Amino acid sequence: MLVSLLAPKMNVLINERGQRMKNRITMTQKKAKMDYTKINAQTIDSWIEDGWMWGKPISHEEFVRAKSGDYAVKLTPTKNVPKDWLGDLNGKKVLGLASGGGQQMPVFTALGAECTVLDYSGKQLEAERMVAEREGYRINIIRADMSNPLPFDDSFFDIIFHPVSNCYVEEVKPIWHECYRVLRKGGVLVSGLDIGINYIFDLEERVLTNTLPFNPLKNEEHLRQMQDSNGGVQFSHTIEEQINGQLEAGFALTNLYDDTNGFGNLHEHNVASYVATRCVK
Repeated sequence: MLVSLLAPKMNVLINERGQRMKNRITMTQKKAKMDYTKINAQTIDSWIEDGWMWGKPISHEEFVRAKSGDYAVKLTPTKNVPKDWLGDLNGKKVLGLASGGGQQMPVFTALGAECTVLDYSGKQLEAERMVAEREGYRINIIRADMSNPLPFDDSFFDIIFHPVSNCYVEEVKPIWHECYRVLRKGGVLVSGLDIGINYIFDLEERVLTNTLPFNPLKNEEHLRQMQDSNGGVQFSHTIEEQINGQLEAGFALTNLYDDTNGFGNLHEHNVASYVATRCVK
């Protein structure tokens, strides 16, 4: 009897708490929708402070080796980009799109390219500036959000190097149109693409947890997962959005390869979760 008397009151309390939690998440969603790229920039900065591998700039020794053609750069976690995807970089204008961190632009500069890097992470751009000052070269550093129109003239660049980063942007197709606009005719876009598989599973990559698309701005549970894991605000994107999106923008696809996470259960089962593409204008 005691249980039956208390249960309704407990249900009221649970419902009230649940509604407050729902209201809090809804308010957080509204804030995230307004500021999600700012949230992501701050999140990435915090990862770098914790030793994030994609925020560690190359050493002086690696820069020197790159000058003689001994180098490796990545668009995805484990596989190196084939050198013939980029060709002779001497004298080429290269845009590192969401490619801060002092890992790729120093290599391209060592090979004779004139480099511009655009990123919204202050820490990633600090690394670019540090390497440039250490090695004594000039680089155009721009802090900006790639989900906005790119601040460059039409047909300005020869190559765009775009590592995995679309997962931090809700809409990817406008990015491909902007890439097409700022590349000269015959210019090359190389991209690393997360194809969404990582967002289906739990953190241990063993249990199917989510349905796609993964979008914390529209799904309260997705937002909660991102908040709990300090993942910023991330989004899944289909192959259709990404590769067909490149084709719709006017690009011709010339090459691609897939890649794994580099660690974890999916990697151990050789499940590809990324695709790298090379396209030509």
